[in-house]
Amino acid sequence: METRSLMVPAAEAAARIVRDVPTDRLDAPTPCPDWSVRDVVNHLIYWSARGATAAHKQQPPPGPGEDHDFTAEGDWAELYAVQVRKSAEAWSEAAAWEGQTSLSGAQPGMPAPMIGGMLLGECVLHGWDLAVATGQPAAFPGEIVQAAYDQLVPTAEMGRQYDAFGPEVPVPDTAPLLDRLLGLSGRDPRWKPA
Repeated sequence: METRSLMVPAAEAAARIVRDVPTDRLDAPTPCPDWSVRDVVNHLIYWSARGATAAHKQQPPPGPGEDHDFTAEGDWAELYAVQVRKSAEAWSEAAAWEGQTSLSGAQPGMPAPMIGGMLLGECVLHGWDLAVATGQPAAFPGEIVQAAYDQLVPTAEMGRQYDAFGPEVPVPDTAPLLDRLLGLSGRDPRWKPA
């Protein structure tokens, strides 16, 4: 199954998790060191707004910076759901996966398949972060987890060089694929809120 056909289901799964984040848990810790639930939600909202423009090889939209607190205004969960859906639909088109593109507008950018894979990974990894931090199930279909894993294997070390991931957490080869994906991304699959 092509990764592009999994973008909308991955976005919908992540949006369900974000919608179920209780507002009284926004300051709770997450598996991302030094990031609260609020920080992860804001990160997802900020970057999802850039997903569609990256798919169309356009400059990112104007708007608040990465340090903006979207959770302090309006229906932030619905904002994320709308933006991530728009991004996923744009990445469902074959042309999105061709050439070079950028989420930040920096040129020449990176190979489009790398950006598309990063966006899929954001849905799964940060979806899991929010789910475990707020006591929700992290229900991602197996084919989405497989695609996220396949996208991360060749880029994990580069991600570590840019501090996007922590050191790999050893996970047995016999562990569920989601656990192996989490370990590869520097997350401990056994993480629990304090």
